[in-house]
Amino acid sequence: MNGGWRYRLASVAGVVALTVLVVALANSSLVQSLLGSLPLLNRLPVDSPSGMEGVFEITVTVVVVTAVFIPLYKPRPRRIVDTVVLGQKRVLVAMLALATIGYFDYTYRLPRLTLLTVAPLLLVVLPAWFVWIRRRPSGEAERAIIVGDDPDRVKQLVEEVDIPLLGYLCPTVAFDGNGDTEPAIAITDGGTGLERLGGLSRIEDVLVEYDVDTVVLAFEHTDRAEFFGALDACYEHGVAVKVHRDHADAVLTEDIEVGTLVDVQVEPWDIQDYVFKRGFDVAFAGTALFVLSPVIALIALAIKLEGNGPILFSQDRTYLFGETFTVYKFRTLKPDPDGEVGTTFEGDRETPLGNFLRTTHLDEIPQLWSILTGGMSVVGPRPAQTALEDDFEAETAQWRQRWFVKPGLTGLAQINEANSQNPREKIQYDIQYIRNQGLWYDLKIVIRQLWKVFQDVLSLVWDSEGEQ
Repeated sequence: MNGGWRYRLASVAGVVALTVLVVALANSSLVQSLLGSLPLLNRLPVDSPSGMEGVFEITVTVVVVTAVFIPLYKPRPRRIVDTVVLGQKRVLVAMLALATIGYFDYTYRLPRLTLLTVAPLLLVVLPAWFVWIRRRPSGEAERAIIVGDDPDRVKQLVEEVDIPLLGYLCPTVAFDGNGDTEPAIAITDGGTGLERLGGLSRIEDVLVEYDVDTVVLAFEHTDRAEFFGALDACYEHGVAVKVHRDHADAVLTEDIEVGTLVDVQVEPWDIQDYVFKRGFDVAFAGTALFVLSPVIALIALAIKLEGNGPILFSQDRTYLFGETFTVYKFRTLKPDPDGEVGTTFEGDRETPLGNFLRTTHLDEIPQLWSILTGGMSVVGPRPAQTALEDDFEAETAQWRQRWFVKPGLTGLAQINEANSQNPREKIQYDIQYIRNQGLWYDLKIVIRQLWKVFQDVLSLVWDSEGEQ
């Protein structure tokens, strides 16, 4: 039996066993009586099922929970924070399903007191189980592969890597020394002495199939499609990455590195930083959307009454490992003759309302939804326009280091008035933030940003009074 099936069996068995244990514990007379004595909970009926009724209740609960956890049974070693979040989402879905079954089917009713007990327990134990089986030591030595398209660099790094190498991934044409365009099928090791495990497209399959711990990248160029595509795969699978020192400027590395190979900080922050940051993002964005809901309605109405085009403006931006997403803002310019909104201030495209929204930063409000759904963060490097990424990368080799963290609504560069007009200055602020990120650091940046917005609003008021 291969590792994939062992993982599937272990994950399913763990979900079944832990669910049975938790439901049985929640239905025990001791737990029920203790919970029933607590304030508020003492109003709920204590009704512990027994006999066949108890067996039926456990069976239905196990079936529902096991079914909703299907996405986690795939042998994909996700990052810890992703495993925890996905596991908790699955538990919430299961609890909603159980509550719905009990509401519509009175032959099966999971007691409310039991449901309130089972939910928090499963929210802890099931994500912890998936984290544990992913991180559990296998007793085997560290396992590494080389991924790249540069034959010379692959052969060089084979000598530099002190970790047991399983093989390498590369295009079949990479080791065709005759310069032909046909794949060099006959050359199985490319002169490296290692087994070729496949092409670059197989990286995710190989990471899972061979349970790889470390990937050494050996690309000729740090192009977005291949180099950062491999980094993205390692990021998603929680695999460590090393690169040649020549490529250190294009990735985020430790402050002090020695030797030919350097470690890439694929996850620059600890798990507690992610938890605190995500909690802050949800609280900030949710509260802001609720408080600003009347303002949002007024702005949408004002833009519609202005009659110059759609309410929202969308644009492609680049973020994690060169991937793109759509960012939304309130439209502040008139569409051009072709109907495109764009961001160019040419001709007579400005409007008084648009100028007001840009000056007060109210045009950025729709991005709060992206923060709430997890696409952005409150604080982080501002996502750059995808169409301009090549220009920024040509200006500074460090530009791609911004791709290692989630983009933000504001950031250290913004409060220091460093923008895309000066990419070299902006990237220095972005890297400084990435290396020093923390909850209090984020709070200080947000406070300074709010103060800047307040100053901008005051200057707008003073200018309007001066004109009068």
